[in-house]
Amino acid sequence: MKQWFERHLQTLVGSLGRLWTQPFATLLTVLVIGIALALPACLHVLVQNVRMASGGWGNALDISVYMKPAATLEQAQQAEKRIAQRRDVEDVTLVKADDALAEFRKDSGFGEALDALKDNPLPHALVVRPAAEFRDPALVDTLSAELRKIDGVDIVQLDTEWVSRFNAILDVIRRGVFLAAVLFALGILVIIGNTIRLDIENRRGEIEVTKLVGGSDAFVRRPFLYNGVWYGLAGGLIAGLIVATVVAVLSAPVQRIAGLYGSQFELQGVGFSGWFALLAGGALLGWLGSFIVATRELREIEPK
Repeated sequence: MKQWFERHLQTLVGSLGRLWTQPFATLLTVLVIGIALALPACLHVLVQNVRMASGGWGNALDISVYMKPAATLEQAQQAEKRIAQRRDVEDVTLVKADDALAEFRKDSGFGEALDALKDNPLPHALVVRPAAEFRDPALVDTLSAELRKIDGVDIVQLDTEWVSRFNAILDVIRRGVFLAAVLFALGILVIIGNTIRLDIENRRGEIEVTKLVGGSDAFVRRPFLYNGVWYGLAGGLIAGLIVATVVAVLSAPVQRIAGLYGSQFELQGVGFSGWFALLAGGALLGWLGSFIVATRELREIEPK
């Protein structure tokens, strides 16, 4: 076992040294792999940040219940108690008409115009939040229908269709990112496979001599597999640096835009798990591409 590890370690270091002797060709291959990995990674980061920025929207299932203009405060309070007793309701808040008018007067800037009104045109309102286990669209629709039957209720409003549509669009984009990642992964396999094939052709004489003295296909294939792993690791590192650079460049403008909307949102990068996925994914693709091509090519090389 010790001998096995020593041989693998020697091959690992030796393959890195061989790549180091061809810096320009190695750099070109690594850059292509890095860019191919970075493109879907950037798209994934974009989708994740958009989902984080809109994270609160998914819980925007509050139902606005507007009482009839003629409904009294007592009727609104009775409706509040009745709704609060339902097991499919997590919370209900009564917004009195006077409080709503005061808030509107404060935030709208139409204070003087509102002074001309003889009566308060705003009705009493209730904000109803469904319980967590009853937030399925069908159950929320059922709750809304039953709220309309309560005495004194005029309008029941639920404005969450746009949230569902937005999340549906994000899901489509995520699937698109996944398909793009698969296509780029296939491209990386082709790039590494072609590079390894050329390397095998350049070392054909050495391979024939090795096989002539008893070297097995697995023994001859080993350094090419490590070459692929090094290509993949370096490509994953380049991809991570590209994504980090993109996030750093866009971070300040995004934060400035978020500040204009009163949000503290900050652009997030790939994180530790993202770096690990890029490096591990790159190494795995490098090994797989090398294994497929090396296995096929070495079968056709036999000493004469």
